[in-house]
Amino acid sequence: MQLRADAQWSLVVPTSMGIRITPQGSVPVHLADQYTMQATSAESNVASICGYLGEPSLVLTNFVADSPISAMIKASLRRRGLSYLGPDLPQGGPWGYRHQFNIADSGFGSRAPRVWNDRAGEVGLELSVEDYDLEDIFGRQGVKILHLSGLVAALSPKTARFCVELAKDAKGHGTIVSMDMNYRASFWRGREIELRQAFTTIASLCDILIGNEEDFQLALGIPGPQAGGEGLAEKTESFRQMIDSVRDAYPQAQFVATTLREVIAVDRHLWGMVVFGDGEFHVAPPREIGVLDRIGGGDGSVGGLLYGILKGWDADAAMRFGWATGALAAASWTDYALPADEAQVWGVWQGNARVQR
Repeated sequence: MQLRADAQWSLVVPTSMGIRITPQGSVPVHLADQYTMQATSAESNVASICGYLGEPSLVLTNFVADSPISAMIKASLRRRGLSYLGPDLPQGGPWGYRHQFNIADSGFGSRAPRVWNDRAGEVGLELSVEDYDLEDIFGRQGVKILHLSGLVAALSPKTARFCVELAKDAKGHGTIVSMDMNYRASFWRGREIELRQAFTTIASLCDILIGNEEDFQLALGIPGPQAGGEGLAEKTESFRQMIDSVRDAYPQAQFVATTLREVIAVDRHLWGMVVFGDGEFHVAPPREIGVLDRIGGGDGSVGGLLYGILKGWDADAAMRFGWATGALAAASWTDYALPADEAQVWGVWQGNARVQR
């Protein structure tokens, strides 16, 4: 995969930043009175792997002017080694713009995790190419990989156009374009024709396509295995067939990837990955990982995969690194993994949990 050698930015991600609040001590939301608050978004979760490991990464987003929540989000991005660019929009009064809130019950024992999304009026609904100098970002500064998410593309008609225009401009400047489908039924309801057109347009420009068994089917109409049913090990061949179908529909895609997850218990999952890259399939067979909080595991895997591609590793090494950064994110209370260094990630892949002195 040919990356721009002169690029200032390794990775650029558009996103709508928000806040997640989680009860302390694994208490259910309806019983809790103490919460931990963190800045979050699926796309910044991906970028955090690259940013924290030293790859120059830029977040394109909107902020609410003079908001303490915006200040917290900006500080969090800086701590993760992420730069950010985007307008500070006036709140417009108590019923104006705000950052989204996710209220998450991490689950415990036999109590499954639950997430409530509160996104009315979020400032990211106004993401627009008019607020960014794309010629400067993709032309003069240069970007190696633009990574898009179906969550942002499906937020509103304006954000769908935003993602389509970003993909077109990036492609025109020799930037690698990546997309994680991230299908959400609640975002698509009543907008199926509009969003299918936007998603297929973006996918036709992508060099890297990522999604689970439902994402490719529901976002792009690609046939594939159903969620649940037989175990992941038995479904591996059907996942390969699904990826073949994606490649038939989008032959320009050099990498097609899916993560595999089977929930044994809240704190124990089987975790695997299938990647087509370098002209062949690579499989990380599902194996058990410990889970502190499952949210962000898939984003962690995407971030690790993109990091491996940015480093010029072969597809198998990039997949193994992505498997491990996903497992590392699932072993973190935050939605994102912040690996100390590459060695820590490879230790996760190797199953080396011995103390390092």
